[in-house]
Amino acid sequence: MKKVALVVGLYFGLNLAFAGNAQAATGNAEAGQAKAAVCAACHGSNGNSPSDMYPKIAGQHESYLLKQLLDYKRASETGGAEGRNNAIMSAQVMFLSEQDMADLAAYFASQTAQGGEAPEEVIAAAEKLYRGGDAERKIAACAACHGPRGDGMGLANFPDISGQHAAYTIDQLKQFRSGQRANDPNGMMRDVAAKLTDADMEVLAKYLQGLY
Repeated sequence: MKKVALVVGLYFGLNLAFAGNAQAATGNAEAGQAKAAVCAACHGSNGNSPSDMYPKIAGQHESYLLKQLLDYKRASETGGAEGRNNAIMSAQVMFLSEQDMADLAAYFASQTAQGGEAPEEVIAAAEKLYRGGDAERKIAACAACHGPRGDGMGLANFPDISGQHAAYTIDQLKQFRSGQRANDPNGMMRDVAAKLTDADMEVLAKYLQGLY
């Protein structure tokens, strides 16, 4: 096992047309900390979830966190017809105001994410797919949106996926592939995930777990 450290290379040019989808996060981190006690059961007190069933949200982009909370709220209000469906999260956000959600997003974004490790045997194959995609299968490089270190782009609502639990990443990729999760801008992740095999998802997820 080893941590994956990448030298920052030439960053990919990217049209930020999706930036208009970003929510204006004007939260207060101190207020968010006071409201975050209930979140700790799944995500840990500082957003570094101890269980790979739940995502690490420490250090995630504030605008992305707010968008996800608003999407969960939208799903709870529409019976799942819109937004992002998740029984646990829909129940948690049901009675939150937009200010509550903005404060929570500000708090968890201000926390420091804990890195993970990637198995040595997945690095070569996963790095090739992550950084270069697969032209033959028309799979875009993950780094085009998430960056060479997996940091994402907050203004475009592309999340930081570095250091994320592998099990959680696999679950989300499968949800995008099946269409169960459909709150990605212009269906971008659904299009990519539809072309990934289970083996692709596994090596990418394990690689991302150690990317930082």
